[in-house]
Amino acid sequence: MMGNSHTVAAGLLIATAAALTGCNPAPDRVDEESGDQGAAANASAPAAPVPAVRPAVVQPAFVDEASGLALRPVPGARVGADVESGALTPGSWKLFAEPGSEGRRVVAVVLDGSNEVTTAAMRIGVSADPSSMAACLQLPAESTGPAAGQVEIGGVPFTHFRAGDAAMSHYVSADSYRAVHGGQCVAIDLLVKGTRPEVYDPPRTPPFTIEEAQQKLQALLPAVYWQR
Repeated sequence: MMGNSHTVAAGLLIATAAALTGCNPAPDRVDEESGDQGAAANASAPAAPVPAVRPAVVQPAFVDEASGLALRPVPGARVGADVESGALTPGSWKLFAEPGSEGRRVVAVVLDGSNEVTTAAMRIGVSADPSSMAACLQLPAESTGPAAGQVEIGGVPFTHFRAGDAAMSHYVSADSYRAVHGGQCVAIDLLVKGTRPEVYDPPRTPPFTIEEAQQKLQALLPAVYWQR
């Protein structure tokens, strides 16, 4: 009898363990299934939208409504300032204008530090005069240096040449650009003019050399564009 009792008790223990095992799945399997479900939920969830970043709107420093020409802000220079006329830089619409040429001076941008010894400026003028249009891309007699080349300014192809003149102690040196655009001749002159400093008593120190001024003026060209 005792042997049978032990056998029955052992059978009951085995049956109970089997029942418990069937009711409670293996912990490792539960963890794996939970992880798979979480990963699937994360994969199906839409990504958070990235807010659009609007580019900063830069207001032009100058706009000529008649021609559509505009200038971006130009640090280190005064926009709208004019350049005093002189024997070598008369008040014409472009540097070294042909006799009788008619046009309009649009704007001048003068480098900070310019004075009576040395002035550096970008001058822009336009002309719709038929004779000026016909001669727009012709080089003046005062042109110097290498042959004319092509330069794009504000998306418009320009003819580029160098020019200069001197008289007594005065001088003018320029990088000039000409283009026919919007039914008119556009003239951009990067000019450096002044009086030779050694003629002063005592000699004066210029605010910048001609080479330094030319480099600074070249940096102004990307500010030029057209609104139409």
